[in-house]
Amino acid sequence: MLILYNNSMKIINKKAPVSFKITEKFEAGIVLLGSEVKAIRLGHVDLGSSYVKIIGNEAFLMNAKIFPYKFSRLENYDEGRSRKLLLHKKEITTLRSKLEQKHITLIPTAIYIKDGHFKLEIALGSGKKAFEMRKDAKRKALDRASERELRTS
Repeated sequence: MLILYNNSMKIINKKAPVSFKITEKFEAGIVLLGSEVKAIRLGHVDLGSSYVKIIGNEAFLMNAKIFPYKFSRLENYDEGRSRKLLLHKKEITTLRSKLEQKHITLIPTAIYIKDGHFKLEIALGSGKKAFEMRKDAKRKALDRASERELRTS
């Protein structure tokens, strides 16, 4: 989903809050190619099935699909390639320790522009069970119904 805020944009991963209980959020820079920057500006990115993996002392965005820019060369372009995330060494060590302690994963929740640079918002989250997702959906439906009744009366 592409949201525009006065000359800035934010692409949100809608699947993240539905499938995961988000506990903590972090901001990371992301290493991109020129054509990928133009594609993201147009909103041609899918964060739905992506995740963040820490390999060695570096963090990588895995499985994120940045679709090719229409006017760029398409030679040897892999839309699902892994992309390096720019985090401080201290942040990576804290994330690694939190990932080892519990059944937690790192999920990208949004990508946006901040001061001319693309930033990726990543969150620590634990997977929801099916009954928790159903309970949340039921609660949202009840909230919408009560909002609707308040508006009409």
